[in-house]
Amino acid sequence: MAAIPTQRESEPRAREVHGGTTLPGSPLAPGSARALVRAALAEAPGVSARLVDDAMAVVSELVTNAVVHAGTDMEIVWRLEETGAFVVEVGDQHPSRAPRDPLGGEGAYDTPEYGRGLRLVGTLAESWGVTYRAGAKTVWARLPPGGVKDPDTPAPDAALEVAEDLAPQPHRACGDRDWLGRGALSFLAEASDLLAGQLDENLVTALTGQLIVPRLADWCAVWLEDEATVRGGVGGGPDRVWHASENRIEELRCALEKEPPCPSDGLRSSPEAYPWPGHALGPQGADGTALAYRLIAGGRPLGTLVIGRCGVPGFPDEVTGLVEDLSRRVALAIGAARQYARQATISAVLQRGLLPGAVAEIPGVSSALVYEPCDKGGPSGDFYDLFPAGDGRWCFAVGDVQGKGPEAAVVIGLARPWLRLLAREGYRVADVLDRLNQLLLDDATEAADAAARALVAAGGRPVAPGDGPQTRFLSLLYGELTPYDGGVRCTLASAGHPLPLVLSPDGTVRTAARPQTLLGVVEDETYTSETLDLRPGDSLLCVTDGVTERRSGSCQFDDGDGLARALSGCAGLSAELIAERIRRLVHDFGRGLPEDDLALLVLQAE
Repeated sequence: MAAIPTQRESEPRAREVHGGTTLPGSPLAPGSARALVRAALAEAPGVSARLVDDAMAVVSELVTNAVVHAGTDMEIVWRLEETGAFVVEVGDQHPSRAPRDPLGGEGAYDTPEYGRGLRLVGTLAESWGVTYRAGAKTVWARLPPGGVKDPDTPAPDAALEVAEDLAPQPHRACGDRDWLGRGALSFLAEASDLLAGQLDENLVTALTGQLIVPRLADWCAVWLEDEATVRGGVGGGPDRVWHASENRIEELRCALEKEPPCPSDGLRSSPEAYPWPGHALGPQGADGTALAYRLIAGGRPLGTLVIGRCGVPGFPDEVTGLVEDLSRRVALAIGAARQYARQATISAVLQRGLLPGAVAEIPGVSSALVYEPCDKGGPSGDFYDLFPAGDGRWCFAVGDVQGKGPEAAVVIGLARPWLRLLAREGYRVADVLDRLNQLLLDDATEAADAAARALVAAGGRPVAPGDGPQTRFLSLLYGELTPYDGGVRCTLASAGHPLPLVLSPDGTVRTAARPQTLLGVVEDETYTSETLDLRPGDSLLCVTDGVTERRSGSCQFDDGDGLARALSGCAGLSAELIAERIRRLVHDFGRGLPEDDLALLVLQAE
């Protein structure tokens, strides 16, 4: 007789969930790792909220530890076992930098750690350890199913609300100890998430003050150092000042301006004594303690954080350690915000250089342009141009490069100047596309040859994904306009681009070109062009696929000739109104903002 299974045996066994990734040793790594692991656990059935919270804290600490003390690329591997236990491993390429002992001992490296370090991991994990290999080390931790069974540790809610609910009241040492035992780990993990989500250093410093005052100190101030200059310390007044009593802020700021922090030599984040500004804090603040923390990320000093408490001879060690942990995360967030700002500035400069400062005015033709890159901080893959070519000719182009960012900028920076040069040299439309196609193919060949030489020089080691030459495809609608009495002659060609449409005054819409191959794909491709006359009132509409492929669920804007139908409803409108109506219809077609770059050009014969 078969045995009757127990309830536990009859239940389906959980399937093991696992994943992994490689991240650069940058300030953005902790936030990226938390997001990846959180998404993986969200897809796993039966995972408790407490285990997710504990996993976020452990992942944050291990990755932050690798960023601060190793600084190399790191490999992160995680798995949720069938038993419900969660295991995470973080490996780096700096084995000489040993992690600090969780009970407070110092590590093998020179800079002592006064913060929580791996103590957080030791608290939440049922086991953890370090594995050394040649040229690498891995720190791993195993969390029990359901997380740590500690009824005194509440699960975090919204980030700032939890920090406020669990924070101690100032001046109460017993409150410090109680709170640090109950909720400091959750506070630190939630603070990490808050700081990692900010891309503006001013917002980072604002959050810093909200997290510290009055929870951990009566007042605090942040001095930021300018990366463009090399200083032995910070000078001048603080960038931000907070006090539990707002009417003391200005007096405190004036006092701090006279006493800028003077950090000791070396890159150490451990707290140092700071002169007490008692005269600025009133009778109740005549005595107290202040500490200065250097904000360091990536081996560079970014500023100094100063905190103070009134009426106490010193901060509890647990508070100084917690603030030091927090200051490291503040420094990482400031470093990430500055890196983002640098990239945004470079992208904006690139974008300005890749697009014309103004479009040309053509006799007898009115024009209107809509250009909306979906990523405001990076170079778009779409571009346009409208310029005089001499001999009574004007040329226009609307293009779309495969991809975005630097690779797209390279192609646009190559294509747009060559379009102008070839047009002004007298080459006609089809000849321009022939030569531009060959130019892109030659450039790709040169890039592949350079990559092969680099591979040989590197001893045949494989090239990392994304480091090799990228295929550079370009879709382009290019044309030439020649005004004459009674109209405009238009010669144009489409290379893998959405076909242009002509709107007549009576509302009739027709296609103005035939499809041809993308540029940069086929060697020795021969392109052809079509010629048409635009009569007064005729409008030529040129768009990128950000218009035609705008999605609403499974439908696209141009399904069933949707763009032609939209254009036919624009009969009698000016070029500007046509452009604006099409733009609005595209935006209204789907929910939210468009997910692709959007460019459209309207040319109307007057």
